[in-house]
Amino acid sequence: MTNFEDTIIAPATPPGVSALAVVRVSGKDAIPTVNACFTKDIHHADGYTIHYGHIMDGSQKVDEVLVSIFKNPHSYTGEDAVEISGHGSSYIVKRIIETILKHGARMAQPGEFTLRAFLNKKLDLTQAEAVADMISSTSEASLQMALHQMRGGFSNDIGLLRQELIDFAALIELENDFGEEDVEFADRFKLQQLIDSLLQQIEKLRSSFAAGNVLKHGIHTVIAGKPNAGKSTLLNALLNEERAIVSDIAGTTRDTIEEIFTLNGIQFRLIDTAGLRESNDKIEQIGVNKALENIQKATLLIYLFDLQTTRPEELETELQQLPDSQHTIILANKSDEIDYKASDWPENTLFIAAKTKSITPLLNELNRIANQYEFGNETIVNNARHADALAKSSNILQKINQGIDEGTSSDLIALDIRNALYQLGLITGEVTNDEVLDSIFTRFCIGK
Repeated sequence: MTNFEDTIIAPATPPGVSALAVVRVSGKDAIPTVNACFTKDIHHADGYTIHYGHIMDGSQKVDEVLVSIFKNPHSYTGEDAVEISGHGSSYIVKRIIETILKHGARMAQPGEFTLRAFLNKKLDLTQAEAVADMISSTSEASLQMALHQMRGGFSNDIGLLRQELIDFAALIELENDFGEEDVEFADRFKLQQLIDSLLQQIEKLRSSFAAGNVLKHGIHTVIAGKPNAGKSTLLNALLNEERAIVSDIAGTTRDTIEEIFTLNGIQFRLIDTAGLRESNDKIEQIGVNKALENIQKATLLIYLFDLQTTRPEELETELQQLPDSQHTIILANKSDEIDYKASDWPENTLFIAAKTKSITPLLNELNRIANQYEFGNETIVNNARHADALAKSSNILQKINQGIDEGTSSDLIALDIRNALYQLGLITGEVTNDEVLDSIFTRFCIGK
């Protein structure tokens, strides 16, 4: 079992060669532990001060460093903490850590610094999860969403929902205390009005999950079509690099190729797939099957066809075989190599020439899609755990409304309200358990 009284240490910067590296130490004995192997006395140093000196292993100098002091409760973890900035050699970092371990510290567990911040009420659970989201953010949109969560935007919304419910729960509980006197302190009509309002707010948060998932993970975008339609050429044109092998030989792409394309702060997770056709080549057919699997999972499907070799009725047959659950962009390729009438093709067809990188119509459409997910200051749910808790609380609140209509006793209504409060509390960590904490914090990097 983890002992949170220990002094912990871990590298806070990634391994590898760099100009600088940072080692973090936190715990009630963090300052005296570092002081024991530092050439300058920092035992009584003020918080938010930086001190120059050397880390010493006995009489041997390990590294020339700057030591930053943070005093509880005004630190990231809420404990006394020290950050050691040294040279970026992985060997030096290892020696600094080994030296401090000799003086009583232990290695931190993954996410233990942030877990201590949560336990010391420096962050709630949604803010702690936002720290991990910020570290892993790969686009402007995902970063801004994580920053909004860290500032407590989602926490505030959930807190308001819980408080309104708590106020009514107190009145219901009061009725139970006076059960023999048959009094009613909580107006059932007002309770139903409150629950209807809460359900609307919860549904608004739940409905934002799809957009939140896109902002966090990007749009799962599959490029599909028959062999030699120009899918790999299109991928290269979007990325502006020769990422995929391009050949006149049909069936060149036999496996999926995945790359990230960012537009207006939104990531499109591009997947170039094998050409769709029946094949006696077992390897190619495996690629086709993987392409079909990816098409089923796609949020956005870019279906590409060769304007020179495809007839309108053939395209119609191909499109009818595609799933109709996702957004589909129909792209006519090689439009610079043939005379064509746009009216011969589906109304929403876009015409491009991937080989010459004339793909402006596609970029305009992708830009329009990206703008739909533009992040403002509104609260957006981007965490499956949060979405699940909101769904469960919504079901419970609907059950309460039904119970009121059916004349359910106040003690059963109070039980359901407590269950709803429990689900909302799971989101922010006002109620939690070790399994939830382990699941969240073990996904953090070791120095955070």
